[in-house]
Amino acid sequence: MAKAVETQNLEMAKSARRVPQEEWYLPGHRTCQGCGPALTYKLVSKATGGDSIFLGPTGCMYVANTSYLCSPWAYPWMHTQITNAGAVASGIEAAYQVLIRKGKYKGKLPNIVCMAGDGGSIDIGLQAMSGMMYRGHDALFIMYDNESYANTGIQTSPATPYGANTTFTPPGKAIPEGKVLFPKDACQLVIGGHPAVHYVATASLAYPVDLINKVRKALNYKGPTFVHIHSPCPKGWLFDAKKTVEVAKLAIETGMWVNYEWENGEYTYQHTPKEYKPVAGYMKGQQRFAHLTDAHIAKMQAFIDAKLKAPGIPVALPVQGPRES
Repeated sequence: MAKAVETQNLEMAKSARRVPQEEWYLPGHRTCQGCGPALTYKLVSKATGGDSIFLGPTGCMYVANTSYLCSPWAYPWMHTQITNAGAVASGIEAAYQVLIRKGKYKGKLPNIVCMAGDGGSIDIGLQAMSGMMYRGHDALFIMYDNESYANTGIQTSPATPYGANTTFTPPGKAIPEGKVLFPKDACQLVIGGHPAVHYVATASLAYPVDLINKVRKALNYKGPTFVHIHSPCPKGWLFDAKKTVEVAKLAIETGMWVNYEWENGEYTYQHTPKEYKPVAGYMKGQQRFAHLTDAHIAKMQAFIDAKLKAPGIPVALPVQGPRES
């Protein structure tokens, strides 16, 4: 008779004091000063604990963490190609399901977590992530979003904001704003296309307890889940490295980022300001936007204003594609 597969049941943290002191993402890595994705990894690791398996597709958190045959993780970690993190996670989860049912593995199903950048999630890695969701594997896919392909020179990605100066979208006479496209909505890609998914959330490293609890809630669900985490990058966004958390908070205060949960079709919101600040205050604090005119910033403000009418929910946006204009 097949044995039932037991899964983890992680307790929610009621305050920062209730967050575990034990570290699972250890010192010694080679990330940049003020690295947002590294802080994100630290917080996610505290959320999952040691009974976890992490998958790291090629990206900043692979390249900067695995130099010289050493790594900072105190749990099993596997490098995957940037294209296939979701596929590898699917295979690991399926293998554990079989081993547990046959009685060859006595423990609970480990927390299986993909930690992918925006490129490895909704660009080159989208097909494998979508396949994992479509098949209903019991794994969590986390997109740590530094809004670029940062480890290869700050190239644009589908998460790069409109107007950003990257090595692939440099501003000039022909295209003065730099990037002309607005970013994909990662969570809506998952919510709208994957009926097997019952929990999707956004989080910010500026609010660590909220981030930890969303990761734990996602892992407590049986089936695939998705968490999109805003992870500012001093190197790519060109701001003072000591201001990473400040930049993350300002993103929420201006509406450039919204923290919410989508759970079984219902939206709930966290850290919503009583009145949003102008996006200019956020954009002018980062040198990647230094070339923009007031007209360009007004275009971003109109985009954000439209999104804030129903955060996370598709609404009519004042956006034209490059062929239309």
